[in-house]
Amino acid sequence: MNRATQTGVMRRTRRRLRVAIKLLLLAPLVWTADITAASNDQATIESIRVRPSPERTRIVLDLSQPVDHTLFSLSNPKRLVIDIEKAKLGSERAKKIIENLNYRGTPIKGMRTAARNAHDLRVVLELDEQVKPRSFVLQPILQYGHRLVIDLYEVAQQITPISKQVDRISKQMRDVVVAVDAGHGGDDPGAIGKGNFYEKNAVLAIAKKLHLLLEKEPGFKSVLTRKGDYYLAHRKRTEIARQQQADIFLSIHADAFKTAEASGASVYAISQKGATSETARWLAEKENSADLIGGVGAVSLDDKDDLLAGVLLDLSMTASLAASLDMGQEVLNAIKPINKLHKPRVEQAAFLVLKSPDIPSLLIETGYISNPAEARKLRSSAHQQKMANAIFLGVKRYIESNPPAGSFIAWRKQGNRTEGVETYKIVRGDTLSEIALKHRVSATQLKRANGLVNDTIKIGQLLRIPNS
Repeated sequence: MNRATQTGVMRRTRRRLRVAIKLLLLAPLVWTADITAASNDQATIESIRVRPSPERTRIVLDLSQPVDHTLFSLSNPKRLVIDIEKAKLGSERAKKIIENLNYRGTPIKGMRTAARNAHDLRVVLELDEQVKPRSFVLQPILQYGHRLVIDLYEVAQQITPISKQVDRISKQMRDVVVAVDAGHGGDDPGAIGKGNFYEKNAVLAIAKKLHLLLEKEPGFKSVLTRKGDYYLAHRKRTEIARQQQADIFLSIHADAFKTAEASGASVYAISQKGATSETARWLAEKENSADLIGGVGAVSLDDKDDLLAGVLLDLSMTASLAASLDMGQEVLNAIKPINKLHKPRVEQAAFLVLKSPDIPSLLIETGYISNPAEARKLRSSAHQQKMANAIFLGVKRYIESNPPAGSFIAWRKQGNRTEGVETYKIVRGDTLSEIALKHRVSATQLKRANGLVNDTIKIGQLLRIPNS
């Protein structure tokens, strides 16, 4: 290579080095600019909702995109602080929504927001009492977009222990307790029909009508798991039923399918597979599995080994499943004259809400909300009443044929006789202590025999008089 060629190569190399150095110097600037642009990409809070329920207070923030957040509590005064990264209030409308929020029935006194660190948003809840917060984000579904959910629980809130089956059996002349569960609720609308017709509203209307029918019928007592537009977890629904010592659990729903042709009412009981898996869960939770087995003398699981306890639980689940299938068929037979049936027999599936080892349970699909004709019927108060009447009739027929031990209906079925036990009908002026003295038993024995928690009695009430 001659000198001239060498000089040319060196010049070209130097030029390339200068270009490379410039690119290296510029690269951080470009990268920084991208980061800055990204940092300005804030989520907007488009709306805020506050929804109280017996279980907790739920705050829902509707967002334009997912966010990261942290929360912490402060005292003196009591506050809950939610810091939301890269977020801001979306508009004046969002500010007005916050100003007009209704906090009745909640531990919240007020809410305020402020920008933080130029890019973040701080939301402060002013509280009447200390709470246990739980927060999570939800992905878009149906008509809902991204959401940040904050649930507020009472600090002193405790799960009521499961009532022992022996308490239920020992009550004589008692009402048959039916837990009526309206599916979905709150931010869970269930199936959605044409014109934003929500399943949660239709089934709550039917549940309330069924509740009134049961309350009016002698020998029955009804308990609603939810009374308004709020969501309850599946386990909470069955927990309420058990706390109320329910004999039957009915979950009311309205079905949906991808095509509008599907139609008809259905009734479901738990599948055998589901029953088996639930037995294992209950067995693992020793505090819950105790005293679930009922009957004369009451069988407790406290002193049983796992194998025997498992067998006893299986027997209990099998018995409640058989009762569910029989009762479900009565309900289907009662529905058939007023509504097409999707299937003529009780179907079985592993629905979580049905998994109570000691309570016969049904999930009743009252029709297809995705079917325009059935949706119109489900909107109708008259049809809702017909459906409630049919469910009531089916349950009543089953209970009258298979009355729980110690119930008023069982006593009535055997001809108003209680073997070996005298009965007394309360008249005006009676007191519990006088009745006890008259029949030579103690007031405590009298209360125990009739499942009374205090000395309150009613005219016309029929008391079981135990052997002295």
